[in-house]
Amino acid sequence: MKTRYFFLIYILFFGVTAFAQDTLQTATPKYLEDQFYAGITYNLLQQRPEGVSQNSFSNSIQLGYIKDIPLNERRNVGIGIGLGYAINSYYTNLRASEAESGITYELIDASASYKRNKIETHLVEIPVEFRWRTSTAEDYKFWRIYTGVKLGYVFANSSKYIESDLKDKFSNPDIQKFQYGVYISFGYNTWNFYANYQLSSIFREGATIDGSGEEITMNALKIGLIFYIL
Repeated sequence: MKTRYFFLIYILFFGVTAFAQDTLQTATPKYLEDQFYAGITYNLLQQRPEGVSQNSFSNSIQLGYIKDIPLNERRNVGIGIGLGYAINSYYTNLRASEAESGITYELIDASASYKRNKIETHLVEIPVEFRWRTSTAEDYKFWRIYTGVKLGYVFANSSKYIESDLKDKFSNPDIQKFQYGVYISFGYNTWNFYANYQLSSIFREGATIDGSGEEITMNALKIGLIFYIL
């Protein structure tokens, strides 16, 4: 599955590149909006099971590079394909623990005193986006709207629970390896608003809360800022 996943991205990238070069061979002057990007968001967990609440600052940080592929002679419309890295933190009152039978999940009692309870994921990401902007060959400050899909692979994760005399941290096999979502960014020059809605669940199918048996199907809505650097 993983091989097919990256093969389709490879075909898409070089197919669109060939199309763009063929249609733009007479365009003058030629320029590209290849960009490095960095962003930070607040993560709002959606479809939370009953009793699950967020606390602290659940956040994401993303970094990467996007290759610009213009689609018209003016070069203000194009496609971007990139490669990036993201780290996500989700702070909740849902504690994960290791047991002989697998991973168990329970709600932390409201009266319990603890320092931290979170899930952290590290991903390699591939953004594929449609791009519109008011740029020219001479103007490096312009309005933009970029929207598309982001495919991600979780190569590392951890569930962490810390209280005064206990630190429990482990790699959680219930975390979904392949994650994907849709996003939009828009703004002027370097500063841009960013929103990403994850279509995939954070957890694999079958992860349930002890006692209630309710399945954990949480996903995330990420809202924040993204910065583009030429």
